[in-house]
Amino acid sequence: MTTAGPAPTPEQDKGGLRTALAGLTTRGRSFLAAGVAAAVCAYVLGQSDLLRVGLLLAVLPLVCATVLYRTRYRVAGSRRLSPARVPAGSEARVHLRMDNVSRLPTGLLMLQDRVPYVLGPRPRFVLDRVEAGGRREVSYRVRSDLRGRYPLGPLQLRLTDPFGMCELTRSFSTYDTLTVVPRVEALPPVRLNGEAKGYGDGRQRSLALAGEDDVIPRGYRHGDDLRRVHWRSTARYGELMVRREEQPQRARCTVLLDTRAEAFLGAGPDSAFEWAVSGAASMLVHMLERGFSVKLLTDTGNSVPGEGADGFAGASQESADAAGLMMDTLAVIDHSDGTSLSPAYDALRGGNEGLLVAFLGDLDEEQATVIGKLRQRGGGAVAFLLDSEAWTTEPGEVPGAGSASEESLRLLHEAGWTALTVPRGASLTDLWRQADRQRTGVMSGSGTEGRS
Repeated sequence: MTTAGPAPTPEQDKGGLRTALAGLTTRGRSFLAAGVAAAVCAYVLGQSDLLRVGLLLAVLPLVCATVLYRTRYRVAGSRRLSPARVPAGSEARVHLRMDNVSRLPTGLLMLQDRVPYVLGPRPRFVLDRVEAGGRREVSYRVRSDLRGRYPLGPLQLRLTDPFGMCELTRSFSTYDTLTVVPRVEALPPVRLNGEAKGYGDGRQRSLALAGEDDVIPRGYRHGDDLRRVHWRSTARYGELMVRREEQPQRARCTVLLDTRAEAFLGAGPDSAFEWAVSGAASMLVHMLERGFSVKLLTDTGNSVPGEGADGFAGASQESADAAGLMMDTLAVIDHSDGTSLSPAYDALRGGNEGLLVAFLGDLDEEQATVIGKLRQRGGGAVAFLLDSEAWTTEPGEVPGAGSASEESLRLLHEAGWTALTVPRGASLTDLWRQADRQRTGVMSGSGTEGRS
């Protein structure tokens, strides 16, 4: 919501006549030039009547510019986005509202909002006379196939005089931001080996005691079951102590997104990198809905600002906010200058990350080996490999042999990964099901269904 008035700024006040004259239209400049020319001719020819006409022609645009410049409309403007966060390729509606908060009616107003060219043409509206205390509401639609954060505004009012001699623009001071997030694809629930613990409504549990002699007790709290009282610790500490119960641990999932510039070729909404970003967004939302603690990691070792050590918790009141924060991060994520996946390996060092889902670009043998080692740190591991050569090949052309992709796929399979190559325009839903079938051995896949 933005509110402002179209009064001149201090710089405009200092400009005075210069600012007013700069707003003269072609008609106003023509009248001024004709008036000056007529006055000069009248002086040379000694014609007093012509001098009067010249003065009238010259003074009229100057008077209109001065009156218009001194006009003080007290109006308030507001902007509302519906919604403020929209998937790429979808439309958002922008609602504009103008309120006349003065006791005097306004004249004819032209309302204009600044929008980036990616969102479409600049919207313009002509508002009729707004009565005192009245309001006018207009709206327009914006759409972008490219994710990102786009500023909308500031809102502008263009004022004109009744004779069309002068036009002046008054700007409001604030703007809003439209966030275009990656497309999210709804994924079906599957049970990959290594992720059965805690998937969906299940949870992992860690025992707080290994035996009667290895108890870690705590102080008694009101409401504790007396059957959990540990009498030996009670006698030792002199106060009532109880055994700790099994501590539930939320199942974890780490989504690794490869953003190396050298790993992806091409650009635009149909490029391999955009598919990887959209796939990572779909996986994050899916896992949050399934109750996982989700963590987003890039090849640089960076994660989403604000997430905890275990990532964002799903199936909670904060899951929607967590999903929104991750979508905002993915909306502006771009290629990195890195050439190695080692920072991501170091970020996962020593941690039990549970299920690991990776969206990877082109891998050489060294980087494939690094990714293979990550499999040892989690329960299950699924990789989606995007071959840049296949994604940049024009329809009808025959892609190359893809030996590098085949070798990377073989190395990941040997390391225990469920690895799939991603053809151009493939559906993540189908690949997700194929990963489940490949892991459980229902299909002896080939091609995108896994080559062992």
